[in-house]
Amino acid sequence: MTSDQWRTYLVTQQSLSEGRSTEEIVEAAIDGGIDAVQLREKGTSAQDRIELGERLRELTSAADVDLLVNDRIDIAYAIGADGVHLGQSDPSVSTAREILGPEATVGVSVSTVSEARLAAISGADYLGVGAIYGTDSKPDAETADDGLGVDQLARIVEAVKLPVVAIGGITPDNASGPIQAGASAVAVISAITAADDPEAATRELREAVVGKAEVAADD
Repeated sequence: MTSDQWRTYLVTQQSLSEGRSTEEIVEAAIDGGIDAVQLREKGTSAQDRIELGERLRELTSAADVDLLVNDRIDIAYAIGADGVHLGQSDPSVSTAREILGPEATVGVSVSTVSEARLAAISGADYLGVGAIYGTDSKPDAETADDGLGVDQLARIVEAVKLPVVAIGGITPDNASGPIQAGASAVAVISAITAADDPEAATRELREAVVGKAEVAADD
């Protein structure tokens, strides 16, 4: 699957999983129809992330779900991930391609039109834009009152010809906003990870993004 085909995208964070393992959350999300999974797990050692990533690689490969790694190109290479997602202070897109190969999917986090245009020129496959509504999933993230908002998202979408994945405070109740602003997919952490039923939460998110008819047709 290519990044322009994604509609729902899970970013892992076991600290929000209510005592469940990341594998359990990812497996439930896969059963619910997730399109892509990003291994994040900040605060854990590289070796722990590699070992977890190898287990997630088995799950995602069997389900034809894309697996990316947050920031760490070396870990993405070690586990045979489909690609990597880079922040503004991470190595360049070209460095990622040199290590992972030309077929790797490389995403870049942006929050401004200038960052988006630079990522596009650099050869990114997709953009992660946020936090749209603000989020408390990241300690250094904006508060709910300080999110970029869908108007800024729309400006970024208009400025580039790349798939845009919106992230930050997104739930099934508000996911339609980013899609209407031009995002091709939404990414979530707590909306799935902290849910009582992650599989049902994934399905609900997909319905909000692609519509109930298409979800039913895919099942």
